[in-house]
Amino acid sequence: MRSALITGVAATALTPQETDFLRDTRPAGLILFARNLVEHAQIRALVAAVREAVGTDKLLVLIDQEGGRVQRLRPPLGRALPAAAAYGRLYARDLAQATEAAFAVARLLAEDLKAIGINTDCAPVLDLPVPRSHAVIGDRAYGTSIDQVVRLARAVADGFMAGGVLPVIKHIPGHGRATKDSHLALPVVTESRKELAASDFAPFKAFNTMPAGMTAHIIYRDIDPDAPASTSAIVTRDVIRGEIGFDGLLMSDDLSMKALSGGMRQRAESVIAAGSDIVLHCNGDLREMRLAAAGAPALQGRALQRFETALGVLNAHQPCDIAVAEAHLARLLT
Repeated sequence: MRSALITGVAATALTPQETDFLRDTRPAGLILFARNLVEHAQIRALVAAVREAVGTDKLLVLIDQEGGRVQRLRPPLGRALPAAAAYGRLYARDLAQATEAAFAVARLLAEDLKAIGINTDCAPVLDLPVPRSHAVIGDRAYGTSIDQVVRLARAVADGFMAGGVLPVIKHIPGHGRATKDSHLALPVVTESRKELAASDFAPFKAFNTMPAGMTAHIIYRDIDPDAPASTSAIVTRDVIRGEIGFDGLLMSDDLSMKALSGGMRQRAESVIAAGSDIVLHCNGDLREMRLAAAGAPALQGRALQRFETALGVLNAHQPCDIAVAEAHLARLLT
């Protein structure tokens, strides 16, 4: 059986202990960070070693390659990529060109990622920043209006899927109002559910047929004052699966972020009990990985079906006009 776990690893090659862990746990996915990435042949070898240890090619290999501040592959390992806000600025001048550029650059990025064994990008960001919110989202957002974010993020998601890369929309049901960075502390959003439904939730509702999404470690006080969305059965059932209508593969944000409390096993158990399909643990600490794995159940039932549906995206491959995409990218970076 596969485990409802996506895990990181510590370095650029597996240790014997990590190999044993992967063989025993059989996680659903691997997530890569800069600490794992030195050069292309090494990345391909690392991914191949993880696949061999897990014993299957049915593995999600994730990366955060949004562009701007959030890109794990940087030159010379990967192309310089614009932040989402760059598409927003172009959108203000020329909507059609902005959406065309967003699709083309995402399609080009998919080509680059697949070439080194990566098949899942934790993007696009659908969060709507508001005045006085924390800068953790900032220029990672495509804009501040629902229509703009939906149009540009849709083009990005479509570009990824055209190249056989799974997009993971985030951070459902909305991180844009957070006044703290959830990597470091637990944000609390105080606006009413009615106000959130009319704004923050709306982009996610427009994307409710997407194959994968990532939750937010944020308390929405008017909905569940006691637990962040990622561990809240109320938010997951009533908002994410209910009001928003998202029925794709639902994973937590990183369990090791400081917004969460309790032991690592407890965090994993809480995410699953709340209704997510998969837990995500990123930091590569083997002791924590084992605890997270202990709290992650076998991937089965509806969660397994959603995982299989997400894997189906990886088979797509529409042609990529590299010259056109590179021209769009160059204009966005100037």
